[in-house]
Amino acid sequence: MSEARAGNLGEYPLTGKVAVITGGSNGIGAAAARRLAAAGAKVAVGYNQGVERARALAAELPGTGHLALRTPMEDSAALRAAAAEVQAKLGRCDVLINSAAVTRPVPHADLEALDDELIDRVLVTNVRGPFATIRAFAPLLKASGDAVIVNISSLAALSGSGSSVIYGASKAALDTMGMSLARVLGPEIRVVSISPSMVATDFVPGRGREVVERQAAKTPLKTVTEADDVALAIMGAITHLRLTTGSIILVDGGNHL
Repeated sequence: MSEARAGNLGEYPLTGKVAVITGGSNGIGAAAARRLAAAGAKVAVGYNQGVERARALAAELPGTGHLALRTPMEDSAALRAAAAEVQAKLGRCDVLINSAAVTRPVPHADLEALDDELIDRVLVTNVRGPFATIRAFAPLLKASGDAVIVNISSLAALSGSGSSVIYGASKAALDTMGMSLARVLGPEIRVVSISPSMVATDFVPGRGREVVERQAAKTPLKTVTEADDVALAIMGAITHLRLTTGSIILVDGGNHL
């Protein structure tokens, strides 16, 4: 952001900035909303079905001007309407965080269990949706002149692991798309992928904390990745990594090793 370029990173480095977070009412998105609001940003908490949860979070964030914003990944027209609402109510957009995603555990060896309906749902939500969101908000981000798009990816994109074959593939597509967009959206917009391994949230249906703890114990740092750890990486990408674009930043405790 401009404060980072000026070398003026005070207690509230995002004062005057507006951030939009898809999937912002829970998990990583909600943790990012809290961090960005605490840094002075006005936050639009994106939701699909969790409107009450998004409104409650927006109301409890520090600062003023926050709002709940409907951002359904499968509806490009609604995403354009969301961008128009942000422009009308908040006047600008400096940060876009694509945190909305979907998955369902499917054993990688069970090819028949990975049905076409799940494949289509994952690809629409995890790939087409973020692209449509970026497309809708690109004019506002360009107008900022010093904007950042953060795509929440996954170590599964690099390792071919994760909750299902298609989930890892969708995150690999998100990373590749981020590289392509970094080329064409600069210099006004940077694009960064933040890629955690298992995070202690309820994102993956049926996966309890004990599974995350067992996985973390096998990593060099032997530490569970919490949603706020990912939010801190997001903050770093926004406020400090001013020459980083088209890059993938791992938040995995060394799990990739």
